[in-house]
Amino acid sequence: MTQDLVCWKCGAALADLPQPLSRRAECPACEAELHVCRLCRHYDATKAKQCREPMAEEVKEKTRANFCEWFQPRPQAFQAGDTGAADSARGKLEALFGGEPSAAESRSPRDALDRIFGNTDRTGKS
Repeated sequence: MTQDLVCWKCGAALADLPQPLSRRAECPACEAELHVCRLCRHYDATKAKQCREPMAEEVKEKTRANFCEWFQPRPQAFQAGDTGAADSARGKLEALFGGEPSAAESRSPRDALDRIFGNTDRTGKS
């Protein structure tokens, strides 16, 4: 079981850490606290108080070290963030606004305004 134990925050392997995890244990890769709800087998975001253990006291900060006596590390607790929605939104914005401006297009805000409004000289006459 300890060979599958990974950091809840970065996914780094925690097999080399002494067990049971102390309240002050930190991830060797990202220095995240490890005696936290997010690494516990009782953690469940869909439950009331986000905990499946009915006898456990509520812990407000799920990513901070706590003194919960019900804590049991959960193998494979790391869940990479879903970037699909962000990537989709970024693609739509680039399609709408034409993507990243080239170096020639982004000389100055004044040049951009002149291109938009068709000014060919700086006197304001077209």
